Amino acid sequence: MAKDEVKTTIEADGLRYRSKASGSPFSSAGVFSAATMSCFLCGKHRARASLKSRKLLGKTQFVCAPSCKEVEAGTPSP
Repeated sequence: MAKDEVKTTIEADGLRYRSKASGSPFSSAGVFSAATMSCFLCGKHRARASLKSRKLLGKTQFVCAPSCKEVEAGTPSP
């Protein structure tokens, strides 16, 4: 199966896409510049309030709280 070829051209002003929305899907909302962060273990973006910091590999990393599996299942830990 061959993929459909996507042909783009660079416009005179340097932009390649006409319909693509500008900016990041992870826009900031608030005083802190990051409304979401990715979990170091599972890589999924979560709100900063749902992450906790853990010391991993000699550095402080943010991971899902209480754990990635429990967040995915939607069951709170005791």
